[in-house]
Amino acid sequence: MRIGVDATSWANKRGYGRYTRALLTAAVELDRRNEYTFFTDFDGCESPLPKGVKICRVASRVPATRAASANGHRSVADLWAMASAIRNAHLDLIYFPTDYTYVPFFTDVPRLVTIHDTISEQFPELVFPTLRSKVFYRAKIRSGIRQARLLITVSEFSRRQLIEKLKIPESRLRVVSEAADLIFQPSPSSTVEECSRRWDIPSTAQCLIYVGGFSPHKNLSMLLDAFQQLVQRDRSRDLRLVMVGDHAGDSFYSCYAELANKVKSYGLGSKVLFTGRLEDEDLLALLNRSDVLVLPSFCEGFGLPAVEAAACGKAVLATTESPLHGLLGEGMIAISPSEPGEWLAAMERVLSDTALRERMSAAALAAASRLSWKNSARQLLSVFDEVQGNGAAA
Repeated sequence: MRIGVDATSWANKRGYGRYTRALLTAAVELDRRNEYTFFTDFDGCESPLPKGVKICRVASRVPATRAASANGHRSVADLWAMASAIRNAHLDLIYFPTDYTYVPFFTDVPRLVTIHDTISEQFPELVFPTLRSKVFYRAKIRSGIRQARLLITVSEFSRRQLIEKLKIPESRLRVVSEAADLIFQPSPSSTVEECSRRWDIPSTAQCLIYVGGFSPHKNLSMLLDAFQQLVQRDRSRDLRLVMVGDHAGDSFYSCYAELANKVKSYGLGSKVLFTGRLEDEDLLALLNRSDVLVLPSFCEGFGLPAVEAAACGKAVLATTESPLHGLLGEGMIAISPSEPGEWLAAMERVLSDTALRERMSAAALAAASRLSWKNSARQLLSVFDEVQGNGAAA
């Protein structure tokens, strides 16, 4: 079978870029029967494309990862160029790992599209800064839903939400889950000590860490409110909140300026650290230096940063509006994103109770070990075969 892959999101630094890279790399390594053509619109990338695939470079005025921003859209010329390249490749199947870079076009080739979550549908005002950007995105996702042979999502939680919010028939949805990359694991104490020195974190300080974007739907203003109360409540405890994520070059709708102003108004400049985007090695060190990961989003289709923290043996506090409780079990505490008092209580409880943190750490580590990109790749290959009527994947 000749399988095409929209790899225009390969260079993206957010979650859907990691999903594309990790999932397709594992799938190509496992698959000994099918031929792959990766369609790209960029010249170079820090993460190389898998060996053994055919690469079709499509010239574009604006790369898809930049055009698919909060305020952007792809030009008709760029969409036509990609659609033409796909049609001319004589494929048996074309897979779009994210709806953000989906290309609507007419063809008899079966299409698969991954829709990661329903956040844009539930909270459009927190995702799109303008009506124009919302209209463009909705037109694209509706086209993808209508034209795809099957639709993929990343968790049972997200599948249920797609059925409820977008009215997609259950029979058209398949789950291909996510996992932590192998780099995420507990680190030796020497690495943790070096991390403390590099980021000027006192060895006695307890650290909460957030990893992700700074879009309004991440609910970080509430997190800062709760953290400020935590600092005020226990002045004797040395606390840090480390916020990891791109706040300078991210193409998505961002409320970073408002968050930075809130940190300043609360007088938390010495307590809150914005690191910017980090390479995995640096993120690994900070995760291992931290005590608890916090993820208070209004919704998460999967919540990959929490699973990466769990793979490092870290306790997790995360939103109830996600699949994480089912994935991490006793390794996490699920808290409503609309209950700041409960977030305050949970942070205080976990930071104060060493035995609880150790139990959560062990449970988180065990839960994360049950997830792997290789298993996710097998799920994807099974969907490929289902579309072509070939039975189960090898």
